[in-house]
Amino acid sequence: MRHGRRRDAGANPDAGKPAADTVRIWGVHAVEAALRNPARDILRLRLTENARNRLKDALAEREVSPELLNAHDFDKELGRDVVHQGALLSTRPLPAVDIADLAVASGEKSLVVVLDQVTDPHNVGAILRSAAAFGARALVMTARNSPPLEGVLAKAASGGLDLVPVATVVNLARALEQLAEAGYFRIGLAGEGEKTLESQVFSGGTAIVLGAEDSGMRRLTRENCDLVCRIETAGGELTSLNVSNAAAVAMHAIVSQRNDRR
Repeated sequence: MRHGRRRDAGANPDAGKPAADTVRIWGVHAVEAALRNPARDILRLRLTENARNRLKDALAEREVSPELLNAHDFDKELGRDVVHQGALLSTRPLPAVDIADLAVASGEKSLVVVLDQVTDPHNVGAILRSAAAFGARALVMTARNSPPLEGVLAKAASGGLDLVPVATVVNLARALEQLAEAGYFRIGLAGEGEKTLESQVFSGGTAIVLGAEDSGMRRLTRENCDLVCRIETAGGELTSLNVSNAAAVAMHAIVSQRNDRR
């Protein structure tokens, strides 16, 4: 739905009939970001009274009237372990992002995050949240062995899913080639990298590439990186970082260096 005539989201004929092209987003921050994103079609919105009060500005801006439910209704549908915060949105997936649209303009210092079969929705959501915080232009992920762009991932992203465009690709090696053609210097992150990320100079478009939680980057992914680096740590018994933490540290290092060189 776009801005315009007021619409009663509770009376939508699609309500109660989940379709293959319908996704669910829960959590106050995730739902608020979706409501403020004009590219989101609002199919059905269910809120508790408290959540409606917290989202009143976004609801007024989008001109949507939600269904009012109690917390037990959400528990019945989502399960008692889901932290829904009394906000549940049924919506269409966002339009696909084309790698070709990420070309680096002259002098641009664009940042893209690439995930090679990162499967945990909490990790991908946390990476999206960091990507939004550090101004990443997009996130690229594999079509297979990646979590769906909804639910747990959207909640963990805390709004990042509607702030950072996501490109889902079938062939990641080819996508990395396209990023190089578009002007990105591709840096893979791995604990065995000979050079540290912090020692590099980030002068233009940069793509950070991170591998799966258990196995890291695949061979073809690694071969399509211009450089493989490690993140500098203090050493000791624990030297490796969770993939979402590594992504946040890498983005911070790049953005901080660019800011310092202004």
